[in-house]
Amino acid sequence: QVQLVESGGGLVQPGGSLRLSCTASGNVLTNDIMGWYRQAPGKQRELVATITSGGTADYASSVEGRFTISRNNPRNTIYLEMNSLKPEDTAVYYCTSRRRNGPSRSWGQGTQVTVSS
Repeated sequence: QVQLVESGGGLVQPGGSLRLSCTASGNVLTNDIMGWYRQAPGKQRELVATITSGGTADYASSVEGRFTISRNNPRNTIYLEMNSLKPEDTAVYYCTSRRRNGPSRSWGQGTQVTVSS
């Protein structure tokens, strides 16, 4: 299995910025597709952004233009730069990884992001 550990969550004021990190270890493949999901209280877990090993990124419409996902392959690490944060961005953010050619998926334990004044 792939182990994923997130970091960087915290409390931020609306309009502020935060950078999340996720480092993968274990049975890691460079071409694994990685990304971020989030889950707010009482809501379903939703996709935030994904990134391929080649750097192709996709974003949920709700974060497009505000969030940037990036990847450091030698470090097996992805990042989520979150700007112009809104209260509705408050959620537990989960890092995820899956094989390019299969449905197997790994999850991190999550990191809390709270956007509040």
